[in-house]
Amino acid sequence: MLDYNSCLLIVDVQNGFINEYTQHIPALVEVMQNDFKYVIVTKFYNSENSQYRKLLNWNKFSKNSHDTELAFNARKDSLILNKSIYTCINDEFRHFIRENSIKIIHICGIDTDICVTKCSVDIFEYGLTPIVLSNLCASHGGLEVHNCAIKILERFIGKNQIRNDY
Repeated sequence: MLDYNSCLLIVDVQNGFINEYTQHIPALVEVMQNDFKYVIVTKFYNSENSQYRKLLNWNKFSKNSHDTELAFNARKDSLILNKSIYTCINDEFRHFIRENSIKIIHICGIDTDICVTKCSVDIFEYGLTPIVLSNLCASHGGLEVHNCAIKILERFIGKNQIRNDY
């Protein structure tokens, strides 16, 4: 892989998102990260006054809880982005992308239907090329939810940006 204009984005592969539908993802992304020069890893946390708590009544993932810990060993040189919203597109992300002349972002992780989709669409709208590695993504909501998200992503960012051969 080692294309110097690309990187791997590993979205929210954290203890709290691991279940029977996602348990295969940590080992896969741990190996996959070695195929890239640049790796960005996101870690979601649920802030105290979040919309997740207010509107969804979802109180998991308090900052520094066991839920928020990575479920795999990230490379030491990875950029770790802590985020309290669905997307990872923030100033730190933009700076890293510009600084390293990255144009293509390969995306994997959990949940295909939420954060993977949101990050992919935002990367698309930011003017970069997102490549969703669908066989390295999963949803803790199950395979049907994952498959629906892939169908929607094909419409959102294009069929050619969905890969299932990694």
